Amino acid sequence: MIDRLETMRLFVRVLERGSFTKAAADLSIPRSTASEAIQRLERDLGSRLLDRTTRHVAPTPDGQAYYERCVAILADLEEAEGALRGHEPSGLLRIDAPGTLTRVFLLPHLPDFLAKYPKITLQLGQTERLVDLVREGIDCVIRAGIPDDSGMIMRHLANLPEISCASPEYLAKFGVPESIDDLKDHRMVGFLSSRTGTAMPLEFKVGDRIEEVTLPALVAANDADTVHHLTRDGFGIAQAPKYRFLVDLEHGRLVEVLPDAPPSPTPLAAFYPQNRQLSPRVRVFLDWIVNVFDEAVL
Repeated sequence: MIDRLETMRLFVRVLERGSFTKAAADLSIPRSTASEAIQRLERDLGSRLLDRTTRHVAPTPDGQAYYERCVAILADLEEAEGALRGHEPSGLLRIDAPGTLTRVFLLPHLPDFLAKYPKITLQLGQTERLVDLVREGIDCVIRAGIPDDSGMIMRHLANLPEISCASPEYLAKFGVPESIDDLKDHRMVGFLSSRTGTAMPLEFKVGDRIEEVTLPALVAANDADTVHHLTRDGFGIAQAPKYRFLVDLEHGRLVEVLPDAPPSPTPLAAFYPQNRQLSPRVRVFLDWIVNVFDEAVL
């Protein structure tokens, strides 16, 4: 049997994950124990808190009200316990960030973070898709661009310089463009927008204005790593943050195109749910990641 406090944590996790199975796995307890604990909670409170189907779990009106109180109580408790422990954050921290960005910027500094906060364990997801932080049990995501999501709070990290690149083989075949006008005979590797499903135009800064150019694309993809590989394999011109292309530029596998007309820089930010009080472990991670990018050579 688990006590009332642990039952509250379980109830919050069940709602956030939308699943007894996932919540039980997160808390390392059997699913049967989780189910029995919530049933006992409902009996004790004299109210049905959850609507259960074979595929999903959703709160009743009473369940939603109880969830909001539980989130506030658990956050206050965590902060109070942190103060008594000398403000030492602890627990599992779930972060999601693009894979290449994680490897270039986060991993080199991660030993310092874990040495400073030895009671935090870190789980790294590596995607670039839009995620439901609450439903997927993620504490914080790092994303390029500004997701249109009013349910998240944003903390700006950096403006990532972008460049245009192509392979030497592609440029030998199609020529090296000296101006935007020269692009009329070129092609691009299409990067598909997650919102529209169509290929995003290339951007070039000319003086004080930004010009958008859409070139024919024999191949398009919705994954940045795939676009990178297609560019290196000679399928066309592509644009991305400079850090993504650095190794290939250094080894001559890619060449920067139109360096005097770069794309607009891409904002990078950390996002976390606005309806949840910031836990000490998320707070120290955000402070750390801000410092990482303050000191990074972009």
